[in-house]
Amino acid sequence: MKIIVPMAGIGSRLRPHTLTTPKPLTVIAGKPIVQRLVEDIASVIDEEIDEIAFVIGPIAKGFPKDTSERLLKIAAELGAKGSVYTQEEAMGTAHAIYCAKDSLDGPCVVAYADTLFKADFTLDTEADGAIWVSQVDDPSAFGVIKLENGFITDFVEKPKEFVSDLAIIGIYYFKDGNKLKEEIQYLIDNDLKENDEYQLTNVLESLKQQGAKFVPGQVDAWMDCGKKDPTVATNKEVLGYEQDAGNNLVSSDVVLENSQVIEPCYIGKNVVLKNSTVGPFVSIGENSVVENSTITDSLIQTNVQITDANLHNAMIGNHAKFNGNFTSVSIGDYTELT
Repeated sequence: MKIIVPMAGIGSRLRPHTLTTPKPLTVIAGKPIVQRLVEDIASVIDEEIDEIAFVIGPIAKGFPKDTSERLLKIAAELGAKGSVYTQEEAMGTAHAIYCAKDSLDGPCVVAYADTLFKADFTLDTEADGAIWVSQVDDPSAFGVIKLENGFITDFVEKPKEFVSDLAIIGIYYFKDGNKLKEEIQYLIDNDLKENDEYQLTNVLESLKQQGAKFVPGQVDAWMDCGKKDPTVATNKEVLGYEQDAGNNLVSSDVVLENSQVIEPCYIGKNVVLKNSTVGPFVSIGENSVVENSTITDSLIQTNVQITDANLHNAMIGNHAKFNGNFTSVSIGDYTELT
């Protein structure tokens, strides 16, 4: 089994945080989103993972120089071969997958690094593929599916009129990666675009018309990391899952001076808390200092200095400094608000 992870998008909706860190590398409860994504898949799929192929964007568009090294390490820690490809220009969901064409063969899971999830990954061996979906209030912003007798009958990209509320969440299983590659190649060779991009929903529709049978996958939880508020909410959910699993995410070297941590929380290494209350549902990255503050339901990255603050539903980037009485703030990397 192979996992293909298209993650070339920077994530403009999560700015200012993605001005310096691409969205898939944003840290949630101590781990980058993309790492949590592949670890979650590896933990629930009942097959050995041979390779994890990542499709990133170019360094010139914001991807750090050490991105490939970090991703290869993630794959190695899961006992899989790691491969990294670059999508030089954003040309759609299908094109992003095609950038990893050298890794597209045999059974594979394709997972876009936009969201985290909890899902049933029991694969139907009688089906040619599976598409994981979730019921949504506004399907016009998503690709959606229609069902009949347990099989998917239609794929519709961002419908303007209601056809279904089952949104495709960006996780797919294909029994034959080579066939997927051939269909994307056909789109590209014939310049078959929709909204000026090569869309995966068109590939799925073509495969279905050729007789491929797709089934829906069950999602227990779908956690969005697209904007600030949903990302903070996702941090909260992940911390809750970690607590339920019995995992302690508070580093043993945290310095507590007249302070308390109300779990669940993630507190990284070399963090100092002075005259402060942190938690519940707070993540604070390593080498940060918090003084005279109360923080709840917030996501704080590394090397941050916070003083005299009362924060709730806040997201603060790396190397930032914050001093004030604002509560629901969103501050990017290297920002000072004092």
